[in-house]
Amino acid sequence: MNCRRCGSPLEKPGDYCLVCNTANSDAVVVAFGRDRATLTMLCGEEVVGETIVTTVPEEGDREEVVELRNFAGRVADEIRRKRPEVVFAAGDHEVLRETRSQLHYEFYRVEEGDPVDSVLSRRGERTLEVVDKPPAEKLGGRHSTVIGGRTGREAIGVVAEHPHVKKIVPGPIDAGGTGSRTGLRAKVTRADDNGNVRLLLRDGSSVQENRVVTTAMDRETGERVRDDLNEALADAELQ
Repeated sequence: MNCRRCGSPLEKPGDYCLVCNTANSDAVVVAFGRDRATLTMLCGEEVVGETIVTTVPEEGDREEVVELRNFAGRVADEIRRKRPEVVFAAGDHEVLRETRSQLHYEFYRVEEGDPVDSVLSRRGERTLEVVDKPPAEKLGGRHSTVIGGRTGREAIGVVAEHPHVKKIVPGPIDAGGTGSRTGLRAKVTRADDNGNVRLLLRDGSSVQENRVVTTAMDRETGERVRDDLNEALADAELQ
């Protein structure tokens, strides 16, 4: 493949051109398996290339940790070569989570059946606004107390880190629920007509409903943000 701007040959399809400083793909879709990751590069609604990264899973705690980190690192390196605006991902949660930890790109989960088709079907839609604000500045409202101590604050932080979350407004604490010994649990509820959601925190018999204002413009786009937030909470083992 050659650069779409200057025509210089690229080592791999969709690579960023270092000759004229031009991106040749604006999105990367990654289908993760435990031993294989397929990266599909998109430019607008056009598929411009595909790259496959494979590994041989190791046995043994230490060996598996090292192998997983190296596998995710190779996938991350391929993504960096493209310098995309956004990364979409589906598949094995363990590999996905490790890869995301090594990157600084927006990372969104998509349906696993056909992730490329899922992304292409959305490409013509209006892009959600990205909130460029530190997570701590997104917390506001009359109530400042969050249940669950450090774990509760961690759940709030996971939600606040999402680029499409504008503000989190903690609600009052209801201590009249049924007791539980499972520790704090977090869940994001269905989006309303404006695309906003609620973060429910449960800790023992206490329940707190926190309002989450997003940049989604309707229920459908709000549901996508909700799914992404619940996946992030699950990855943090808070669900």
